[in-house]
Amino acid sequence: MKYLLILHMDPAAWDTLADAAREEFVQKHRAFHQTVAEAGELIAAHTLAHVSRSTVVRVLDGAVSLRDSPLLTSPIQLSGFYLIDCETVEHAQELAALLPEARMAGLGVEVRPIMQSSGIER
Repeated sequence: MKYLLILHMDPAAWDTLADAAREEFVQKHRAFHQTVAEAGELIAAHTLAHVSRSTVVRVLDGAVSLRDSPLLTSPIQLSGFYLIDCETVEHAQELAALLPEARMAGLGVEVRPIMQSSGIER
């Protein structure tokens, strides 16, 4: 079954991290990436640009409007994801627990099953 491991970050908290802490964070992601890739469980992984580069597009009464900002005003924003394929939700949760976001106060890793186009879980 496929699962999306959804990563969240507080950009302000990231900006206050020392260089060594940032490097440790990145190294933990590299190790995770290698682990799931070698196990044949990694389908895709992407990091998103800083939330300050977001644009929200809306269409109201046929008029397109653009806003330079994230959709949500919460300090915690979507920062990236891993798409994995593994046997059980429990294993997906075990993998999510390896990510550094799972160990940061106020953050976490959301584990969400991927649905088929029919809306039925795979």
